[in-house]
Amino acid sequence: MARHSGGRGWYGKVVGAALGVTMLAVGASVWTAQADPSGGATSAPSAPATPGGDAKPVDISIAHASDAGPNGVNITIDDGPDPAWTPQVLDLLDEYGVKATFCMTGVQAEAHPDLVKDVVAAGHRLCDHSVSHDTAMDKKSEAYQSKEILDAERMITEASGGVRPMYYRAPGGAFTPYSRKLAASRGMRPLGWNVDTKDFERPGTDAIVATVQRELPNGPTILFHDAGGDRTQTVEALRQVLPWLKEQGHTFGFPVR
Repeated sequence: MARHSGGRGWYGKVVGAALGVTMLAVGASVWTAQADPSGGATSAPSAPATPGGDAKPVDISIAHASDAGPNGVNITIDDGPDPAWTPQVLDLLDEYGVKATFCMTGVQAEAHPDLVKDVVAAGHRLCDHSVSHDTAMDKKSEAYQSKEILDAERMITEASGGVRPMYYRAPGGAFTPYSRKLAASRGMRPLGWNVDTKDFERPGTDAIVATVQRELPNGPTILFHDAGGDRTQTVEALRQVLPWLKEQGHTFGFPVR
């Protein structure tokens, strides 16, 4: 899986603010582990560090297949929600009757809870994409990985009004055996992709569409973005890709759990 390193300055602006926010506990069903992101003093857990509630363990392997069968495709949308782009993506998905999986960062979910609720209300699924989208997470301590994953789980769940993420997608594909096991223990199936549209690089709408058409034989899970920069090309590409997929006989599903 490719590392997404381009155009990430946007995260730097929000992550600094997020680190100063005091995390609130939401009860036994959502928790975060005590963590040490910098190798220095250990920060206090923001919720009880014990699993519980409705978190049922799932498979730790990285999911790529679709629950819609051999002709199914999974539309996945990363890095949001974003007030400029997420509503446009939601409108397009509604227009074509498509359900998608939204891989949200904790920072963005906490900043835009109404959009998280809009995603849920439209019948889409939530995915934990870490707190701060650190693509070098696999080089950091297990304590750091734990805090990024579990704090994001809590932030997304709070923002949604109680709906938990069903998947965990490591930023840039930076999975580790530990992060996969931890996410799966919280009921979040590790989620990969088969088609990286490279839309975050803004290569042009035609290039994004061509990538989908060329690489779809690799597998059914397609990666788009609704935040992290100007997503005009993504929106226009979706406007072309969604009807094209239907014309090719594909149905839309969710990643397997």
